[in-house]
Amino acid sequence: MQYMLLIYDDESTWATMPEKERNHWYGEYTAFTNELRENGAFVAADQLQSSASATTVTVRDGEKLTTDGPFAETKEALGGYYLIDVASDDEAIAWAAKIPSAQFGRVEVRPVVQIPAETQA
Repeated sequence: MQYMLLIYDDESTWATMPEKERNHWYGEYTAFTNELRENGAFVAADQLQSSASATTVTVRDGEKLTTDGPFAETKEALGGYYLIDVASDDEAIAWAAKIPSAQFGRVEVRPVVQIPAETQA
């Protein structure tokens, strides 16, 4: 089963972090990604641009409305994700706990509803 591990951090933490410390955490992310790959659980992962680059789209009464930035006004913003393929919720949660940002941010674990490609046409 596939799970999306959504990584939420306070963007100001990364922005104000000394370069040496930031490089340490990037190294931790590289090690984590390699561990996922070695265990056959890795499907995909990406870091997202800052929430300041986001646009939120809403359609109401047929009219498209756009707003700069993320929809929710929170301190923590979605910073990236891992898509993994593992056998259980417990295994997905165990992987989420290993994500470096879990030590100072949050990681949301959500099962993916996989829609067969032939029904997506």
